[in-house]
This record gives sequence, structure tokens and C-alpha cells, in this order.
Amino acid sequence: MTPPAPGAPAAERLPTAGAAPYGPPAAPRILVTGATGFIGGRVAAAARTLPGARLVLASRAAGPDESDPAVRHVRADLTDPAGLHGLCEDVDIVLHCAARIGGPEQSARAVNEEGTRALLAEAERAGVRRFLQVSTASVYGRGVFRNAAPEHLPVAPLSSTSRTRAAAERLVLAAGGTVLRPHLVIGAGDRWVVPGLVRLHRRLAASVEGWQARMSVVDVDDLARAVTAVAVAPRETSGVWHPNHPEPVGCARIFDALVRLLGLPAGNGDIGADEARRRLADDPGLLHHLAMLTTDHWFASSGLWRETGCATGGGFEESLARHARWYREHLVL
Repeated sequence: MTPPAPGAPAAERLPTAGAAPYGPPAAPRILVTGATGFIGGRVAAAARTLPGARLVLASRAAGPDESDPAVRHVRADLTDPAGLHGLCEDVDIVLHCAARIGGPEQSARAVNEEGTRALLAEAERAGVRRFLQVSTASVYGRGVFRNAAPEHLPVAPLSSTSRTRAAAERLVLAAGGTVLRPHLVIGAGDRWVVPGLVRLHRRLAASVEGWQARMSVVDVDDLARAVTAVAVAPRETSGVWHPNHPEPVGCARIFDALVRLLGLPAGNGDIGADEARRRLADDPGLLHHLAMLTTDHWFASSGLWRETGCATGGGFEESLARHARWYREHLVL
């Protein structure tokens, strides 16, 4: 891994045609961390489709029995640096999807920051050629984000999870690695985005100022394809990318789709933001959702898809329709 040039901005585009080729091996050996998680599991599945790829799938829990000789499951605990020794041996590409979400800051730091530091050291020792971290747009904190590119956005995390993930990003970028910052990720296995939207809709029983804000969203399977496309791109990809669907979706459309596709009761009228905050005063989590959904949060995301040639997939409604059965079976609707 080669560090970026001093002062080089985080990129929303691949280097120009004159840049030196990356030249991924014909049969890349890829390590995926967090391989049993919501995003990591999908990334592992997408990596399986790469021609000739040999996979090492790492997670804290034991993986399933594996009949494919090109796939090996290993246990790995990011809080145990000594236990990571040898994990990156003969690995060309690391797809780092493991993260601690929520909980005390000490626990989040042990996994997200110090665990990433230890994994990077092992990757450097083993001669890994490309290191990619799946992070989050929440490292930007709160604000109004309209067609925002990473090189124009300061990192200002507010929660312990976001602070420690931002710290991990700094380590990855300093080592010449690649960071992907999705915003709202939906799909089977989602325990935060759609569940939170459903709870918010039920509590408010109304729209809020017409739900005019727009959001960046990405289907978890499309995100996984984006991760693998960047990982094996023939040219250098170091820097920061936004891997969301390039077209933001209006919040009114989001809630209309929830009602139509998940069978939620329709809302009753429209209320102001102050009234909405009053109704949610006892629930900090839903107040957080409300603050986000009443402010534009959409990020410049077309460069990744364009430069890698990876298809963007469908929009929010198509994605929700594809995963609606899972949501209906796993959520209290």
C-alpha cells in the first residue's frame, strides 16, 4: 500500500488515465472482515462472484461449514492484535467491514480504531496491495448536505461510534487505503434504517412539513457490488468515495413506499417540526431520525459507479420491494 501524495484531497473519482495501473491479480486472494454481518455478509457474497477469487472470511463467530475449497472461514477478534497474526498472509486485498456499532466508547474504540490499527499493521507486514474500509457518512455529523463531495466535507462526528470510525478512517487513509462512506443502507438484515422509519411513522401518524428533505440511500447488495468493484478496479482507488445510489430520494416518497409495500397505515395530515418533536420528546432515537429526515442529507455519489463501470441498481422503491418480505417477517409492523 502506497500512501497518497502529501496534501492530496480525498477523491470522488479515480485517477486520470495517465495514472499507473493497479493490476489486480487474475485470482485475487481477498480477506473480508465482519463476514457474518449485515454488510460484510453481502460483501463476502459479492466477492464470491469474482472470477478466480479465493476468500478468507473473518468474523468473531464461527462461520458455516464450507464446501467451496476457494473459501475459508476463520475466527478473528479485532480486540486481540496477537490473534490477528497471519490473518493477511498471502492476501492481496482486505475488505474491512467489521465495526462496533453502539455501546460504550471504550468498546467502540477497541474495535473500530485500535482493531483497525492492528489489522493495518498485519496487512502491511503481509504485503497486502489494497485495503478498503466500509465506513459511514455519519462521520460528517449533522448538517445540510446537498450533492456534497467528500473533499468538500469536514469530518465532524458526534457519537462514540462515529468518532471511532472516523479515527479508523484516518489510519486507513494515511496508509494509502480506500474508504467508502454510505449513508442509509437498506435491505434484508437492516435493523436500523427501515425499522427506525417504521417506528417514526407509527409514532407521528402524520407527515412532517411535507417530508421535503432528500436522502442518499443504497441497497445493501448494491453497496456490496460497489465494494468489490472498487477493490478490483485496475487503477488506484485510494481516498474517500460515496457509494450511495446516485439519485437521492425524497422523504415523502420513502414514507409512501413504506405504506404501500409494508402495509403500514396511512398518515393523517401534516404537522410542523415543533409538534413532531413534542410527540417524540421521550424517545431520543426517534428525535435523531426526525432531525435527519427534515434536513437534506444527500451526497455526490455518481463518480464511483461511473468510473468503475458498476451498475447502480434500482432506486429506493425497487430496493424496498425486493426486501419487503424480509421486513414484514422480521419487523413489528
